[in-house]
Amino acid sequence: MASAGEFIWYEMMTTDMDAAEAFYTSVVGWDAADAGMPGPKYTLLSRNGVNVAGLSTVEGGMPPAWLGHVLVENVDATADKAVALGGKIVAAPQDIPGIGRFAALADPDGAVILIFRGDGDPPPSLGQMDEGNIGWHELMAGDLDGAWAFYSALFGWVKDQAMDMGEMGTYQLFKLDGGAAAIGGMMTKPKDVPAPPYWTYYANVDAMDAAIERVKAGGGQIVFGPMEVPGGAWAANGIDPQGAFFSIVAPKR
Repeated sequence: MASAGEFIWYEMMTTDMDAAEAFYTSVVGWDAADAGMPGPKYTLLSRNGVNVAGLSTVEGGMPPAWLGHVLVENVDATADKAVALGGKIVAAPQDIPGIGRFAALADPDGAVILIFRGDGDPPPSLGQMDEGNIGWHELMAGDLDGAWAFYSALFGWVKDQAMDMGEMGTYQLFKLDGGAAAIGGMMTKPKDVPAPPYWTYYANVDAMDAAIERVKAGGGQIVFGPMEVPGGAWAANGIDPQGAFFSIVAPKR
């Protein structure tokens, strides 16, 4: 059962749904199926019969991007709280008939995150590090201290280990209040990264080198890594064929 403050859904908003489907099903090993919803096409990405993410068409001239949804008790109250904490409402609370209610928020430095409350009980989910799930959530913040104040107050996250990254500063791991393991990390965005503050989501793959070959074969590129991370896993960041930033993590090379 999912808890408030937990990431429960991910969405790839892209300019070419068919191409994105072909790329991510190959790289991550997801299965794809039409959601059968009225209106614009929406594709569900799943692993072992468990839905993990969705594909939709980007709107309003926005660049392709991955978005994460955090479970909250009350979407409207959380959106109001975000504004009181210095954030902004990017998309006002609205209903998805038969599914739930959501809103899109921006933190005080502009990083976008979505909040969600479903109708009825949450569906089954994979284990955090199961292949095909999103195993890690990472914020490149405008300012770590300010971001931590915002997200900890909004979602009730608590600090886990803090890692000294030398000149890059502190990488702060975080977890759910009462959670046993960290679910993500955040740090002040390095000055040489030519992007506004952003969230990235690491999809769990079988082995890093094989996944990188699938990225290249599918028309994507790796822009950073692979890099070994604490605990022995390997991580890499890339750009998909439509220009969206994505990340993968694997237990081995």
